[in-house]
Amino acid sequence: MKLVAVTSCPVGMAHTYMASAALKEAAKNLGIEIKVETQGMTGISNRITPSDIQEADAAILTNDVLIEEQERFEGLPVYTTSTSKIIKNVKEVIQETITMVKKEKP
Repeated sequence: MKLVAVTSCPVGMAHTYMASAALKEAAKNLGIEIKVETQGMTGISNRITPSDIQEADAAILTNDVLIEEQERFEGLPVYTTSTSKIIKNVKEVIQETITMVKKEKP
């Protein structure tokens, strides 16, 4: 399983990066590959490339604020959630994303 994710919060500081760190740590512990892009106060960091998207099974996007260039993820299963849910229940977010992918794939 390979995931991509974009985290962003209204201020673009703490929650953006806390959610990113939580996703990376949980994915590592679950044996899942993940690339996390942050859209914070300093702009876009660790940009997800078209190749990353093509190789991904799904995307996790935060909905605290509008994600820039969200159209990149069209055609990919997208799980939308808040940074606070990621921070508080990251394993649940990843499990729900995996369940969503399994339901969409024959």
